[in-house]
Formats: sequence, C-alpha cells, structure tokens
Amino acid sequence: MTSTLAVAPWRVFHVEVRALRRIGPSFLRVTFTGPDLDRFADNGYDQRIKLALPVTEGAAAELPAGPDWYQRWRDLPAERRSPIRTYTVRAARPAASEVDVDLALHGDGGPATRWARRARLGDRLALVGPDAGYPGVHGGVEFAPPAGATLLLAGDETAAPAIGAILDRLPADARGHALVEVPQAGDEPPVRAPAGVTVTWLPRAGAPHGSRLTPAVVDLAARLLPAPPVAGPPPADVNVDRDVLWEVPERPEGAALYAWLAGEAAVIRGLRRHLVAERGLDRRAVAFMGYWRAGRAEN
Repeated sequence: MTSTLAVAPWRVFHVEVRALRRIGPSFLRVTFTGPDLDRFADNGYDQRIKLALPVTEGAAAELPAGPDWYQRWRDLPAERRSPIRTYTVRAARPAASEVDVDLALHGDGGPATRWARRARLGDRLALVGPDAGYPGVHGGVEFAPPAGATLLLAGDETAAPAIGAILDRLPADARGHALVEVPQAGDEPPVRAPAGVTVTWLPRAGAPHGSRLTPAVVDLAARLLPAPPVAGPPPADVNVDRDVLWEVPERPEGAALYAWLAGEAAVIRGLRRHLVAERGLDRRAVAFMGYWRAGRAEN
C-alpha cells in the first residue's frame, strides 16, 4: 500500500474532452474527463491548474508523469513539447470524474485559442492539478479574505472563471461587489452569487483593455472608501514587462475591505496603486495577480 506521505500535492491527469459548450461569444466551457479524475481535489475558489495542449491537431498532448514532470517536459525536443497554459477550475465533480474549464477565446492566435476554436469531443490533453490523496495544502488558491470583510473582486475575461468559482463558494451572508470586464455584450457566463454580492459585467465593445474596468473600480472605491486616511508612500512599482506581478498577502484579519484583482498586468497594477496609494486601503488587504501581459505570451 502506498503511503499518503509519498503523494505529491500535484499530479498529471491524462484527460479527454467530454463536452463543449459556448457560454458567450468569447467563452467556451470545456468539460474534461479521465480515468483518475476522481482523485482530483475540489478546492474551489480560484484554484489554478495547467493544461498541456496538443502539438499538432488531432494528436494527444504529451506531458511526462511524476513529481519531476516539469523538468522532464522541458527536456523534451521542441517538436514534442506540448504548449502549457494556466487556467482556473470553473467546477470539479470528482464523483463523476469531471472538471470544467472556461476558456476565453482571444483573438491573438495563441496555441490555446487555436486549440479551443477547433476543439472536438475526444480530444486528448493533459491536466496538472491537485491530488486529493495529498494530506496537506495543495497551493494554487489565492483567495483568502478575512472573516466578515466586504469583498471587491475585479478582473477581465481571463479572471471571469476564477471570479465565478469564487462566487460559487462564498457563504450565503457574504457581501461585496464583482466587476468583470469582458470583450462584448453577451459575454456573461452564468454565475451564482449570494444576495449581498452584486455582479457587474462591463463589455469593452472594441475599446482598450481596462477602459471599462478601471473607471468602474475607481468609482466603486470612492463609495466603499469615502474618507481615506492620509495616503502613505505608494506601493513599489512593478515593471510588467520584466517582473512577475503577483502579490498575495497573508489573510489580513480585521480588514473591513478585501480586494482581489486579476487580469492584464498593467491594468491590475494601476488598480492596486489606486486602491492603496489614493484610497488608503491597507496593501495587506489587496491580492493582485497579473494573469497575462498585453503583447506577451505566457512562458
């Protein structure tokens, strides 16, 4: 018998597409199944996973198994190295061996969008996710609000699946706001929010990224933080072309407002700067994550 102490937090699941559903002009919900997805840990909230995509259309994605999968993947010849992209679990049903992932269909022609636009039932991918057999904390979940805090969730279409999954798990008495910028009208993936949480969809309709989200957050912050304290020094700036834009503080007990920001790095950097430097929100109560950078592909 294998000891649970030998189980790694994450493992490679070999999966195939069970169902495809368009949930808006710019979103595709993919349901994956696999022989061992009953071992997938359903952690909820903004649980990150990685998907390995086929190198060529119709082929299976190739991803080595085992705890050293990443190094072994790096060592593969370029022509066999399946592209890897990071996503959020939208829903997991281990009893049915199913995981849902919502893909935002960008117009950038990257490998994920190219695969999604041609996806077929039975397509074979590899999914790196949390193993339910691991007895500790898996990692990859950043949403950690203090008890009783008002919530401010803000992001673009790449953050929409995470925001939806967070809303699904909130307690019935949660209160707050979710602001989601999406490419166009009709891009409103179904969500279930507690009665005390308002969800606002902000279609860009061809305008630049952040053009709807930034003013909406600024306006809401003025209402949530009407009399900010004297502003202290602004948070250290981040070069979004060079540095990783990712800061998730420890759970800030006692904070009245908790902000979770994710999406295009430059937009998210500006929102965090506004909340901390101009509205006086404690930086320990702001989780901000650059999910992607305009003009740059994910490594």
